[in-house]
Amino acid sequence: MRTSKINRKTAETDITLSINLDGKGESKINTGVGFLDHMLTLFAKHGRFDLNISCEGDTYVDDHHTVEDIGIALGEAFFDALGEKKGIIRYGSMILPMDEALILAAVDLSGRDYLGYELNIPTYKVGTFDTELVEEFFLGFVRNCKCNLHIRQLAGINSHHIIEGSFKAVARALKEAVKVDEAFADEIPSTKGVL
Repeated sequence: MRTSKINRKTAETDITLSINLDGKGESKINTGVGFLDHMLTLFAKHGRFDLNISCEGDTYVDDHHTVEDIGIALGEAFFDALGEKKGIIRYGSMILPMDEALILAAVDLSGRDYLGYELNIPTYKVGTFDTELVEEFFLGFVRNCKCNLHIRQLAGINSHHIIEGSFKAVARALKEAVKVDEAFADEIPSTKGVL
């Protein structure tokens, strides 16, 4: 079982996070940010990752530190759980429809961090959630997972659908990328011999 547990405590947030990459999609999420809880619950479900997150953050200021730091902790957990990355498929992609929204996500668990982010979210908020924080979340994730991630909006006008489609598409791309190809279970999927 590829698992990890991360404890991240700063002056702004106190996060406990655990993940099982070979799970059933079960989750228990309490970030203090309702919309983020919703996104991470469906992320776990669509990625088939067992994910538990609790966070006490300075949401009396705003949600920025909580959202960014959870992205960081989730990236650290993925990186740790993948270990040497022996046998993984490495690449994953998904084009996912969410009503009128259509989102492309593609990932390479390369050991190099890059975020290609092309979402045109039409509103500044979904409920009380600042939509600009979606990019901050994924930046925190890629920098600590050390992966290359592209998220591109192909269609969509509803902010909730665009964001939800993005979390689902990324989860499904990651689900493919972390799979182990049993025929090559002892090999690093790179000519360099390391990822």
